[in-house]
Amino acid sequence: MSILSNKVEREELAPGDHIYSWRSAYIYAHHGIYVGDGMVIHFTRAAGQEIGTGTVLDQFLFSSSPSNSGTPCEKCGDQSNLHGVITSCLDCFLAGGNLYLFSYSVTPTFFLAKARGGTCTLAPSDSPNIVLHRAKYLLDNNGFGMYCLFKNNCEDFAIYCKTGLLVETTFSVGRSGQISSVLAAITSIMSSPLRFLTTSASGLMVFASGMYCVSRYVSDIGIRRDANKIPVETLVAQLCQGVPQTMAT
Repeated sequence: MSILSNKVEREELAPGDHIYSWRSAYIYAHHGIYVGDGMVIHFTRAAGQEIGTGTVLDQFLFSSSPSNSGTPCEKCGDQSNLHGVITSCLDCFLAGGNLYLFSYSVTPTFFLAKARGGTCTLAPSDSPNIVLHRAKYLLDNNGFGMYCLFKNNCEDFAIYCKTGLLVETTFSVGRSGQISSVLAAITSIMSSPLRFLTTSASGLMVFASGMYCVSRYVSDIGIRRDANKIPVETLVAQLCQGVPQTMAT
């Protein structure tokens, strides 16, 4: 792994790895857990419904569903209309994109140097056997709730499988670094009246960069105070009872 790229080759993967692949001109990345034998467990929503607008904009901007090239995959079949926790081969998961490995237990310096969110976290990963248990348990029970771009997306699923951490508040975004980065960018421009203290382009750039870094850092799952470890069995039981996974236990 390097600051410039998390790109890896398939031969480098190990069961329990959190992987991702960029979609739609690098606007958004789709995340999952590699479980071995060329297969990935991931959380999707049927194409065209990822952000809930019900328009073609959904497919263009946010694709979390395996692509359908017209010829169903021999291993997976046609998965373009599936939703929830599913398993796909690497080819279907990547959908023609490159393969990247999500990094855990990174230093604050490394985290801030990775300007793009959704690629690493300060949080440590649990052991591969625990990660695989969570992913397979959620797959068997389709137990990660309703897909929500801002609170419960594919990156949130993968991070939970790796760490067991859930955000226990209904007033916050989920674990996703991608969404945190978007909100951090907005915050860097709009959140503080301090932006009016400087009118120079360089001063505004320094201020905005500083606000962006701070917002990303405090939003990371590794340091958030509203995140707690929830056993996967407890999570599934709560969902079966209609208790949102973002509520405290």
